[in-house]
Amino acid sequence: MAAAGVVSGKIIYEQEGVYIHSSCGKTNDQDSLISGILRVLEKDAEVIVDWRPLDDALDSSSILYAGKDSSSVVEWTQPPKERGYRGSEHLNSYETEWDMVNTVPFKKKPHTNGDAPSHRNGKSKWSFLFSLTDLKSIKQNKEGMGWSYLVFCLKDDVVLPALHFHQGDSKLLIDSLEKYVVLCESPQDKRTLLVNCQNKSLSQSFENLLDEPAYGLIQAGLLDRRKLLWAMHQWKKIKKDPYTATMVGFSKVTNYIFDSLRGSDPSTHQRPPSEMADFLSDAIPGLKINQQEEPGFEVITRIDLGERPVVQRREPVSLEEWTKNIDSEGRILNVDNMKQMIFRGGLSHALRKQAWKFLLGYFPWDSTKEERTQLQKQKTDEYFRMKLQWKSVSEEQEKRNSRLRDYRSLIEKDVNRTDRTNKFYEGQDNPGLILLHDILMTYCMYDFDLGYVQGMSDLLSPLLYVMENEVDAFWCFASYMDQMHQNFEEQMQGMKTQLIQLSTLLRLLDSGFCSYLESQDSGYLYFCFRWLLIRFKREFSFLDILRLWEVMWTELPCKNFHLLLCCAILESEKQQIMEKHYGFNEILKHINELSMKIDVEDVLCKAEAISLQMVKCKELPQAVCEILGLQDSEVATPDSDTGEDESVAMTSCPASTFQSDALPVLATSGARDDNTTHISVSPNVSRLTPA
Repeated sequence: MAAAGVVSGKIIYEQEGVYIHSSCGKTNDQDSLISGILRVLEKDAEVIVDWRPLDDALDSSSILYAGKDSSSVVEWTQPPKERGYRGSEHLNSYETEWDMVNTVPFKKKPHTNGDAPSHRNGKSKWSFLFSLTDLKSIKQNKEGMGWSYLVFCLKDDVVLPALHFHQGDSKLLIDSLEKYVVLCESPQDKRTLLVNCQNKSLSQSFENLLDEPAYGLIQAGLLDRRKLLWAMHQWKKIKKDPYTATMVGFSKVTNYIFDSLRGSDPSTHQRPPSEMADFLSDAIPGLKINQQEEPGFEVITRIDLGERPVVQRREPVSLEEWTKNIDSEGRILNVDNMKQMIFRGGLSHALRKQAWKFLLGYFPWDSTKEERTQLQKQKTDEYFRMKLQWKSVSEEQEKRNSRLRDYRSLIEKDVNRTDRTNKFYEGQDNPGLILLHDILMTYCMYDFDLGYVQGMSDLLSPLLYVMENEVDAFWCFASYMDQMHQNFEEQMQGMKTQLIQLSTLLRLLDSGFCSYLESQDSGYLYFCFRWLLIRFKREFSFLDILRLWEVMWTELPCKNFHLLLCCAILESEKQQIMEKHYGFNEILKHINELSMKIDVEDVLCKAEAISLQMVKCKELPQAVCEILGLQDSEVATPDSDTGEDESVAMTSCPASTFQSDALPVLATSGARDDNTTHISVSPNVSRLTPA
């Protein structure tokens, strides 16, 4: 460890309020708190970690004594009081006793950047600095146990004093260090982060690209260490902020990795077919798709799906059509027919506020008007009780609740960039933003285990826009999150499953296109990640998303219809991708640039046509039937004596409950053909079971 002298350089990280709790012979309930500044600096290609007291001339008379549970040394800044959202509907909808529940967000001090200032005295007893190359490990405190702290252990087994982060920013420091070194949990102690670990079992998330083969390349000088560390930092950004970083991150990461592997020899510029699989196989833990002859996988090959029907869509369901389907007590009549109408044409905007509550399960389809009124009153009370839970947390309590602080910080960050070009959310101190914030914070009370994950604000925004009501928007959002929950869980099981299912469907529809994607290291379909994560929210215009979502919420014409939407989009882009010989990065760039350029009605027509094509096919692979929610039927396997090399397990394909026994083929001109051709469906064929 170098002497703690004056250090200057480019500041990468800086945090005040980082304390050393020294031992001064006081009672067991007290510590001596020495306040200091922690910095990470770049100087002459070296990274330095530097801590020193705020006043290097400290003596015993200036030491602040405080009880361990005291937080008087922490200063919090409260912003000006926000304007509440008070529309006429709000005043009429909520109990007056809930009006006391107002938002009080908290703000952190901004960090600075520039040259480090010099200190009057660089020889303080407690000051220290060290080079990052000397760091061996970092020990963290147990979660929820008082102030967060870190203990640095150097390679010469020198253990530095624990640094206590009274303002809760230790994670920012870890993030800064990970730009320069690889950190991973110790197998013996999860609280300890080891520097430059080589444990392949730790490659369990987006940020972990450094497996044993890659580490060997570094050791052999074939892969530039600094570039790989930068790439890993990009993967970490993708994990933390998947919906904005996915496309750009993948492209930049692979550029760095490929450039490092290729070197300057032109003969190496053609990447090996399996190269990317070695690096990306652990990007989503447990993801295994496009694996040939994998035990337990059904081989899908040479299936004739038959001719694809052409479909058209109808006009949106009008308020008049909706009203005609309601009885005297307010029940919805002929629910299946209503869902089919919504699937075919969506809803007129004036109807969405009512109909979405049914589509999302907030209101039961068979409920009366009186029952719905009682349900709303009950749900209003329940919502504000949960809201009061986080609003009644004092500043002192929040200082000791890192989880709540983290949720609030993430929510504030996301809300301030969610649909800000939409008039409903544009401008400063917009009441729509305040409601977004409050609903998301309340959801953290509703689902403690999940809390808030980036991207959830994208799912809430259209709901609040349509409902124009805090309580109704919350319960619709909670219902939507029941469907989307697995997408946001830490293990990302929902994303893994959907990517595997999408690959299965795409291979059935166009095995040649799948083979091309695999040849360009794109067989894992990561470029569809954002589509699936937030249900195309960033791919279509705001109004188109309202149409797309309400169609998907009908759960027609089959289970996982959103995967067929993906197939429809990819099919439309197949020709350009293959004819122009797009590689990995070009495919990512092209897919990313489709945002806001996709015709929602065209995609819905194509996806429905694909579903009808599969429904009338009598020999679908069992895996496909399961993905689409088709009932198991008799499975026929080819005769083993035929001598064929490839055998495929088949199942007869059932028809859909969405369709009648005759499936209409509709004209592409936009007008219904009076001489509609019908495709006969055998009456003894199994039916599609709704998801």
